[in-house]
Amino acid sequence: MDKGYVLHTYPYRETSLILQVWTEKHGRLGLVAKGARRPRSASRSVLVPFQPLALDWFGRGELRTLKTAEPAAPATPLGGASLLSAFYLNELLLKLTTRDDPHEALFAAYDEAITALRDLSRAHGERMRAQPQDEPRAAESAPDPQRAIEPVLRRFELRLLQEVGFALELEREAETRAPIAAERDYWYVVERGPIPAPEGAAAPANAVRLRGLTLLDLCRGRLDDPRTIAQSKQLMRLLINHSLNGQELATRAMVRDLQRLDDSG
Repeated sequence: MDKGYVLHTYPYRETSLILQVWTEKHGRLGLVAKGARRPRSASRSVLVPFQPLALDWFGRGELRTLKTAEPAAPATPLGGASLLSAFYLNELLLKLTTRDDPHEALFAAYDEAITALRDLSRAHGERMRAQPQDEPRAAESAPDPQRAIEPVLRRFELRLLQEVGFALELEREAETRAPIAAERDYWYVVERGPIPAPEGAAAPANAVRLRGLTLLDLCRGRLDDPRTIAQSKQLMRLLINHSLNGQELATRAMVRDLQRLDDSG
């Protein structure tokens, strides 16, 4: 028995599913859920993303067989930006982790992130329902949920990169090992780390410019400054793109498509 979440499902034969699951003690696994697609299957409504589960299975090899799956905690639905962000976390796990490689700290980080996204989704829904019905622009004037979501994503991305072996240097310069100064600007160079960024100097290849304060804030888990949040997003995107080695993230493509639809509307 292990705690886990369903990351993705695939139809298998006539009535079954193949699951990609993320577990606390065993890492990412492939499981066959026999009969899970039958209309009266007890597990049909349980084997869905973002539902905390207690899982048991048997067998060896690349695909084990699911024995039982039970809800481990209540799970209110995710919606809007929180739902899309949660699918983004799932896609990162599917593409940047390997099977049968346990990461208990990363499981805890994922569990915390999904819980935070669920809380933000619920709070946003409550704000929308509380808006007076006679205010046609209520949705436009409501706080942007994405601003609250960004710190959740950055914390998870940082933990993911650390857990899969990407050694981030956030406290010292890459070459001199001098402590990072909050008031200075740096180039963060992939596979090197931060180097000073004098005014007017040409940008190194595969790098992003950041404040020293942003690096220190990231190191200390402080993600409340708007510039830190914006620059951290640039850094995480650079490093994750490098780790993906050219793979496209479907959730990013979906966000671009949605933005184009909004712009055209």
